[in-house]
Amino acid sequence: MDIRLDNKVAIVTGAASGIGLACAELIAESGAKVALVDKNAETLPGATKRVQAKGVAKGYLQDVTVTSALAPLVSRIRDEMGEIDVLVCSAGINIPQLAHEVTEENWHAVNDVNAKGLFFCNQTVAIQSMIPRKKGSIVNIGSQMSLVGGWKRANYCASKGAVLQVTRAEAVDWAPYNIRINVVAPTFVLTPLSQGMLEDPEFKEYIMGNILFHRLATLEDVASAVCFLASDEASMITGTVLPVDGGWTAK
Repeated sequence: MDIRLDNKVAIVTGAASGIGLACAELIAESGAKVALVDKNAETLPGATKRVQAKGVAKGYLQDVTVTSALAPLVSRIRDEMGEIDVLVCSAGINIPQLAHEVTEENWHAVNDVNAKGLFFCNQTVAIQSMIPRKKGSIVNIGSQMSLVGGWKRANYCASKGAVLQVTRAEAVDWAPYNIRINVVAPTFVLTPLSQGMLEDPEFKEYIMGNILFHRLATLEDVASAVCFLASDEASMITGTVLPVDGGWTAK
């Protein structure tokens, strides 16, 4: 199956590195115009150039937790690139801590990005571009930790559990508008976010012992799943979660 996104416009948040960048590259390579959204002014220009090497792309500097700025951002992208067919919400952070170590400040830091920022990106794009046209596909990047508990992941599990449940609720609310919303739930992937954690031998042993294939997921593994769910090939799929976890959640 040749997954194509020709003549579509896509927004990818958290697009300056890691999973978001991999998704932006593959979406552009598949024929869509891509708006890369990220808060990192240092890495966004280089990421945008990488995606432009694959197709049409433009970078937009924005922190998704600043919800008052999302409507003007989406309006600008629509004016400059066209109506939005695909939204991939990949912006995310983690602060690894045992449950009894989580502070209120850290709770808000993680959930403001992973849950609140994601929800209001979904809502803003739906209101401005997808509901009026009665079409669109949203793919939210969750985690296997949407489905299971994890060591030093209480805060992260809460935020990614919210991603899964928000996605299901949106799928119900927006089905009358022919909008599909799904979650891709990766296991651990080597990214700038996870690299420091994986340098801990004890933690890496814990991870490899739980992934049935005994390897990390690749960025391409995740991006391929995202592109499938974003495409018309997945036209009957909504409100679901696709684990890209090497069997972690099968046990």
